[in-house]
Amino acid sequence: MNDIRVAVVDDQELVRSGLVTVIDATEGMRVVAAYGDGAQAVSALARTAVDVVLMDIRMPRLDGLTASEQILSRPNPPRILVLTTFDLDEYAFAALRLGAAGFLLKDAPATEVVNAIRAVAAGDSVLAPSTTRRLLEHAVPVLPGAAGGAHDRLTEREADVLAALTTGGSNAEIASLLYLSESTVKTHVKHILAKLGLRDRVQAVIYAYEHGLTRRG
Repeated sequence: MNDIRVAVVDDQELVRSGLVTVIDATEGMRVVAAYGDGAQAVSALARTAVDVVLMDIRMPRLDGLTASEQILSRPNPPRILVLTTFDLDEYAFAALRLGAAGFLLKDAPATEVVNAIRAVAAGDSVLAPSTTRRLLEHAVPVLPGAAGGAHDRLTEREADVLAALTTGGSNAEIASLLYLSESTVKTHVKHILAKLGLRDRVQAVIYAYEHGLTRRG
């Protein structure tokens, strides 16, 4: 199996070098590039094959939000993990709306960084329940609301699954919560994304919070 190829984009040298050290010390993944600003990353990643990009948001020359948008607009783009702190939530969530695969807090432990990279490289989204809930509750009120009510087209059970996604649980955990099979949950998630025109579970969670469709109790 080939190593997961990672690019690190952060203007803080200490953060950048720390991430590089953690990733290069982990079996099955390696850093192929590290950049100090978004403009450099956009230009270089057009010529460098990577699987996952760790992307800071506030950087000189070109911010991470604009850089992410440009990278994700290309054919077969890498997966992007946003690097965020709580005071930059609105930027992080704008990046998630554009199609970033999830987020990492800058002070995340090494094991969380490694697990997140593996998850998004495998096509999953990174939704750590505790930090996701706090980040969503803080960020969503200051973001422009999503238009429309496409969720009216969801069946009652699909609406239940959409609400359950906001817990950050896996398909198996949601299946247990709703007394469904895991395969049924996977099917509902697929239908939810198609009906709402969303890319992945991260965007589904944001949609649910923006439209007041979270679980209560």
